Amino acid sequence: MENTNKGTGLPQNTAAALTYLLGFVTGILFLLIEKQNKFVRFHAMQSTVLFGGYFVLNWVLWFIPVVDVIWGLLSIPLGLLLFVLWIYLMYQAYQGVEYKLPVVGDFAAQQLKKV
Repeated sequence: MENTNKGTGLPQNTAAALTYLLGFVTGILFLLIEKQNKFVRFHAMQSTVLFGGYFVLNWVLWFIPVVDVIWGLLSIPLGLLLFVLWIYLMYQAYQGVEYKLPVVGDFAAQQLKKV
């Protein structure tokens, strides 16, 4: 692995951790900025898929009658779980670990091959 990120000039572990900072927003930003570093691009794609997917799911489910009540109750513990996962993913990326989430990580890796 490369030690520095050519797109931003940041060390790759710092850039990878920052891909999670604002969820899918920083994920997309780093996908646009970094074109070569596979480590940073993987974390950026994983952040985009995970947090973008949650954002879309959350938005859609609030507009379905009856489901919105159930989703309202589930969103609190799920949000807490997502917060812990967010911290963990930033920590893993900063440590230089390409931690791949079970379903999301595989999907993100497949999408990177297409881009």
